[in-house]
Amino acid sequence: MAGRGAGSRQLGLLYLVATAIGWGLAWPAIKVLVATWPPLLARGLVGVIASLLLATAAAAMGERLGVAMRTMPRLLLASFTNVFAWMGFSTLSLTTLSTGEGALLVYTMPIWTTLFAWPLLGTKPTPRGIAALVLGFAGIVVLLGGQPVAMDGGRWAGVAFALGSASGFALGTVLNRTPLGLPPVAATAWQVGLGCLPMLLIGVVFEPPLRAWPGATEWALLVYMTLIPMAACFLTWFAALRRLAPGTAATGMLLAPLIGVTSGAMLLGEPFGPREMGAIALTFAGIVLALRSPRRG
Repeated sequence: MAGRGAGSRQLGLLYLVATAIGWGLAWPAIKVLVATWPPLLARGLVGVIASLLLATAAAAMGERLGVAMRTMPRLLLASFTNVFAWMGFSTLSLTTLSTGEGALLVYTMPIWTTLFAWPLLGTKPTPRGIAALVLGFAGIVVLLGGQPVAMDGGRWAGVAFALGSASGFALGTVLNRTPLGLPPVAATAWQVGLGCLPMLLIGVVFEPPLRAWPGATEWALLVYMTLIPMAACFLTWFAALRRLAPGTAATGMLLAPLIGVTSGAMLLGEPFGPREMGAIALTFAGIVLALRSPRRG
């Protein structure tokens, strides 16, 4: 394992920032894509291709790609919670929510992890954890409470998908505590592939056809989503984890939703006023408290 000296830590921080930027900019990219492409088809296609690229990278790094049969049930569960629910539901949420709303709601996952750990692991929330829950839910109320008239059925569906994405990933974090026993890049390749292949199949069979033939912008965004957020960012994320403490890495990833919110406002002209800033402040405060809440034992 790489050391955590000053030079290694600085390199880890660079990898962390690169990951946050890549994942943060994925939010406006997906928002543009779902205006033309069926959401699950788009996400599933780039995910399947990215999983093949990750598998190639794992093989080049000498990682083992084989999976024991006894590992397969846990791998399928991790693929559902970490990829199908997280990526698929978050993509569906953007069909009715803005980039900022979707990003903030999805990145409440550390707060949901605190909530799920109580009944499933017997880990009672500390006062700090309770404060994190209160702040997080207050941020959601502020985010969604400013436009009550616009909360029609479709918009509520977007909220449900975003919170389903966050809670699904959080549930996976609680249930998948035991390592899969696979090398990191190979494990990611399997999870991305197994999680995105059903999205692709559902998109092909059940989703409506393309609304319009994709132009150069849409094809460029598909290439970006495949190469950067779905492939390269996973490699930089694991490189960051090898050099940084887990708490530092998790807290640093708060840059991703912040980049998603601000890039949605700058690139897509989405609203970014007092309501959004208040929701960011409350939600991020809750997430930071959740991440810093002691759970050692």
